[in-house]
Order: sequence, then C-alpha cells, then structure tokens
Amino acid sequence: MFLGSNLIKLRNGTLYDIPAMQKLVAQEVTDGVILKRDNDEIATNIRSYILAYKDEELIGYAALHIHSTKISEIRSLIVSDRARGLGAGKDIVEYCKKEAKKLGLKEILVLTYISDFFKKSNFIEIEKNQIPEHKIWQDCIKCIHFSVCNEISLIYKV
Repeated sequence: MFLGSNLIKLRNGTLYDIPAMQKLVAQEVTDGVILKRDNDEIATNIRSYILAYKDEELIGYAALHIHSTKISEIRSLIVSDRARGLGAGKDIVEYCKKEAKKLGLKEILVLTYISDFFKKSNFIEIEKNQIPEHKIWQDCIKCIHFSVCNEISLIYKV
C-alpha cells in the first residue's frame, strides 16, 4: 500500500476488486466518457491497475497500460463524484508516472476530455495523428465516439 495525499491510500488492483471497479465506472461508461471494459479484459490487465482508497472505500482508479518498450497509456482514470477535489486523481497519475519511469518507459499517452487536469501534471497536448497506429485500432475502434472523436490526446515525457 502506498500513501498519497489527504490520507488516500493507493494499491494495486486484484481480481476481487473488479465488481467495485465496474460499479464505480458504470455511469461514465454509460455517458460514453470512459471506454467499456468487460470483467475479463480488466482481469487480464489487473496488474496494470492502481486503486485509490479513502477510509476503506474505493474512490478511484486508473490503469497504466504498456503499448511498447517506449510508450504506455493511462486508461480509465476515474474518481468518484464524492471524492473529487481530494487529490486522488493527481495521486494516481503521479504513481503512474513513477511506475513508468521505474519500468524504463519514455512516454505516457492519455486520451481525455479533461485535458486541463493532465496539463497540470506536465502532459503536453499532441495531434491525434501522432498516436501510435496500433493504439487507434486496438482500443479506439471499440468506442461509441470512434467516428467523431472529440477526446484530446496528450503525452508526458518520462
């Protein structure tokens, strides 16, 4: 367990966390803000997830997904409505940045509707045509907004 700000505890995800993770992200998936991932996809990637807890309640999470030896992506960043403003999102992103550096990655990609949040953590906006092609076809094609994507792409140089 890692301690973040405001007594927020961070830890890696386990298979037992999947139901709570799905419950936390359900509305954002329905609204088309976060890409739907089924239980098996989350299970396959569970080692990529970092979860934030406050007072034993899951308040947020994200995954640091590795695409290649050079680039990773922060996926599915979510913080519960009740916990926004406590620093959980920032703690999760900072943890992902440290993990990427530890692993030897060079860049972290993010696709988001909240670009200002990531810019505060030194992510720089890039054109979508700079995103590796395998990323586009692997995940983006599953999105309900694929043909009219209005997410902003940003990159962080580790």
